[in-house]
Amino acid sequence: MTTEPADPVQRAFLGVERSVLGNRWVSRLDQAGQNRALAMTQQHGLPDLISRVLAGRGVAADDAIAFLDPTIRNLMPEPYLLTDCEKAVLRLARAIGRREKVVIFGDYDVDGAASSALLHRFLSHFGVDASIYIPDRIFEGYGPNPAAINQLIDGGAQLIVTVDCGSTSHESLAAAAERNVDVVVIDHHQVGHELPPCHALVNPNREDDLSGQGHLCAAGVVFIVLVAALRKLRQDGDRRAANLDLLAWLDIVALATVCDVVPLRGLNRAYVVKGLIAARHFGNAGLAALFRKAGLGGPVAPYHLGFLIGPRINAGGRIGDAALGSRLLTLDDQAEAETIAEQLDSLNRDRQAMEAAMLEEAEAEALAEYGDGEGASVIVTAREKWHPGIVGLIAARLKERFRRPAFAIAFDASGKGTGSGRSINGFDLGRMVRAAVDEGLLLKGGGHAMAAGLTVERANLGRLRAFFTERAEKAVQSLVANETLKIDGALGASGATVELFDQMETAGPYGSGHAQPLFAIPAHRLRDSRPVGQSHIKITLEAMDGTRLDGIAFRAAQTPLGDLLLNGRGSQLHVAGSLSADHWQGTRRIQLRVTDAAVAR
Repeated sequence: MTTEPADPVQRAFLGVERSVLGNRWVSRLDQAGQNRALAMTQQHGLPDLISRVLAGRGVAADDAIAFLDPTIRNLMPEPYLLTDCEKAVLRLARAIGRREKVVIFGDYDVDGAASSALLHRFLSHFGVDASIYIPDRIFEGYGPNPAAINQLIDGGAQLIVTVDCGSTSHESLAAAAERNVDVVVIDHHQVGHELPPCHALVNPNREDDLSGQGHLCAAGVVFIVLVAALRKLRQDGDRRAANLDLLAWLDIVALATVCDVVPLRGLNRAYVVKGLIAARHFGNAGLAALFRKAGLGGPVAPYHLGFLIGPRINAGGRIGDAALGSRLLTLDDQAEAETIAEQLDSLNRDRQAMEAAMLEEAEAEALAEYGDGEGASVIVTAREKWHPGIVGLIAARLKERFRRPAFAIAFDASGKGTGSGRSINGFDLGRMVRAAVDEGLLLKGGGHAMAAGLTVERANLGRLRAFFTERAEKAVQSLVANETLKIDGALGASGATVELFDQMETAGPYGSGHAQPLFAIPAHRLRDSRPVGQSHIKITLEAMDGTRLDGIAFRAAQTPLGDLLLNGRGSQLHVAGSLSADHWQGTRRIQLRVTDAAVAR
């Protein structure tokens, strides 16, 4: 879904001025886009559909062929263009040469686990005594803390490398400097003018970095550092460098790139395209074990990384042992991998149960406080005994249901609340949270445009709600009133074929910054609909010629979309969604993942 104001000149697609979810449907391609698509077809002989998909996502005609075949070789920058990369490489090479004890300090999410595992695999290959430290999400919070740093140094750490964190950890890195232990930071988060005291800070989002790689996740940055380190060690004549194939680890980089929802452009596209190839060989014992636990059907795709593997790795950091995910990705022992995969799978089931119970409470509170949400600018829910590791998921679900920025806050017995927020496109949530900090309403808080975290005293909750409402009201109302859904084209049930799906996949993979093609199924009869799972709805659409297309609307129960689908059997609907290919008993069949719908008039 986009929140760009609709072009008043552009006609509504299929005449849908306001769908059941409040969207105005418009064609993704304006006239300029259609001209680009035509140029691609004429210049390169591309199928019309592929040209339309690429043109609708801003790809220039001259760049189309390279875009369809992204390679690491062509898109990998010179590593030393990243500020401090050379300093980091030289320090890692010194640690390898001296066989120092290195501790990798990572974050507790998928990107942190993947980044930690990449560096651990690299150092272990060269005989370094390397260990991984992941802080406890609840008791330590995000990033390095002075107590942990001192503990690691007391344990013999001679070099500490922080990955996916550390860019703003001034106090913690100062503690290491006071004890003469070098810290190398490899990160991708925003960093201000003042840099922390460390030996090297490799972060393409630091203000003096001109590499143009700020769209990478942390694992993507780590991989660049390792490319440079391997080149340095080969130049130095280290024989162990000759038989190390970094490309075999791209499955780990692809996992982090997809799960961290960074834009799939530039080097990120190459990471995912080549990483999926590596993942399909099941060379990583930990990933292979998780795929088996998740019941993978068909070739590994971005969907499997983002919705099957990512949540299981994250479950360790949310409600269990935060180090399980990084440990799993370092393993070559299949038996141990199976054991940890089972633990993560079990934790994920526990997380799902906790999330379902918390979401029921949060939705009930939101409905009582804000009604259907139409008059609210920001949804804020809070409860004691909620698990603080799950509030981000609750905020995301509330945002999806009410189509407003949303927060979920877990209060402890002392009255201190840990909260997380998710935003709609076009509204900068991080800026609003930082403003609340400046107003003295929060103990701490920060984030970026689409997500933010905060800590608040219960006594300030009412004032915080009022501040958010006043701050966001005009902007959110305008964004919601002008929500549009961009449609790539109309498609009948008979045209939704495996062949069409395979053709579309040549322009993939799809994800953040490269949206999945969205089709409108016009004026089909809703032959059947029924609830499945906890909150999903299965449907069958039927065309005038009797051709049928199955679909599923995820998490649609008790939403306007779900109500229309469950109560509209027999009616003519326009239905928007993306195509997926399900593997069932050795055959592939097309299914529509429903995004929106409108009554056909």
